[in-house]
Amino acid sequence: MMIKLKSESDIEAMRYPNRIVGEVLNYIKPYVVEGISTYDLDRMIEEYFSKKGVLPAFKGYEGYPAASCISPNEIVVHGIPSKKIILKKGDLVSIDVG
Repeated sequence: MMIKLKSESDIEAMRYPNRIVGEVLNYIKPYVVEGISTYDLDRMIEEYFSKKGVLPAFKGYEGYPAASCISPNEIVVHGIPSKKIILKKGDLVSIDVG
């Protein structure tokens, strides 16, 4: 496999979306609280992306239905957000966005 070096314009094109990824994680952090569903967190993430003019990379990829992957506790990475998954006090939550 050959590694393709990125041009300056390639790198520049990646800067804004990557900055937004960092911003959305900081934005969502205070909302990761007891009683919220992973679905509601995902909706907030998607709305944030929309306001910033970027599309979530995960949504629609091979049929993936959400803007993020949210995995509390024993759910291994890439958990699909759900109205049925309500966070509880002490949950360890992993959020992946792109």
